[in-house]
Amino acid sequence: MANTYTQLYVQIIFAVKDRDALIKECNRSEIERYIFGIVNNHKCKSLAIYCNPDHTHLLMGLHPSIAISDLVREIKASSSKFIKDRFDCPSFSWQEGYGAFSYSQSQIDLVMKYIHNQPQHHTKQGFKEEFMGILQKAEIEYDEKYLFKWI
Repeated sequence: MANTYTQLYVQIIFAVKDRDALIKECNRSEIERYIFGIVNNHKCKSLAIYCNPDHTHLLMGLHPSIAISDLVREIKASSSKFIKDRFDCPSFSWQEGYGAFSYSQSQIDLVMKYIHNQPQHHTKQGFKEEFMGILQKAEIEYDEKYLFKWI
């Protein structure tokens, strides 16, 4: 009997609606654990996460049984409800869209360090420059008018 073998590492980046800084540091680790729970419940492997006040980076091993778009939709819907209810933040929601970038096994340690180093990284570079830099490095063509709202 043949088996299926995959190695699908993906970094997902998504932003808070209107780029509002609604993720407070005191709530960050609980939100991260909640999102990891969603990822793990879908047979994916959580590797690294950092919820900045206005955007999130998530690195995971993707299970072949789920589409990235379905998983991101579930993460955003469930975590949005969790944040609204748990932290009494009725205005919270994620911005439409996301970035998904694949990596090889040899890049995982670097990407994990990059994600865990977000606070220091953002002292030197804003989210817009960061995201556009990732798109350019991945050689992804884009129209800036369709990117995240940059406030």
